[in-house]
Amino acid sequence: MAFERSSAMKTVLIVDDEYLIADILSFALEEEGFLPVTAASALRALDILERERPDLIITDFMMPGMTGVEFAEKVKSTPGFERTPMMLMSGAQAHLGIARPDLFTAVFLKPFDTPAVVRQIRLALDSKRP
Repeated sequence: MAFERSSAMKTVLIVDDEYLIADILSFALEEEGFLPVTAASALRALDILERERPDLIITDFMMPGMTGVEFAEKVKSTPGFERTPMMLMSGAQAHLGIARPDLFTAVFLKPFDTPAVVRQIRLALDSKRP
């Protein structure tokens, strides 16, 4: 049986090369009624961006290929994604995301509080509604 995406189900793209973090967040979002999609690198995420058309993107800072800030800049310069909410998760580089409110609606320090992340996702998606 093929899975059909409900129009009410919001897609969240999680970009993190640490599989455990991506899995934990993915499971939590699924439990909350979101459709999580994961990518282990920013380059892979860019490849799946058009296909998945995420409603929100969460990215790590330190990844192979490009940083989370570089990834966010690429996403925001892609037609159709200029207004897609993005959040950054990072350890030591969180200050770089905080300095870029033009890119990120929220920045989380690792280790992050999963319920707090889910709350921020809901807030960002609620404020995105037309």
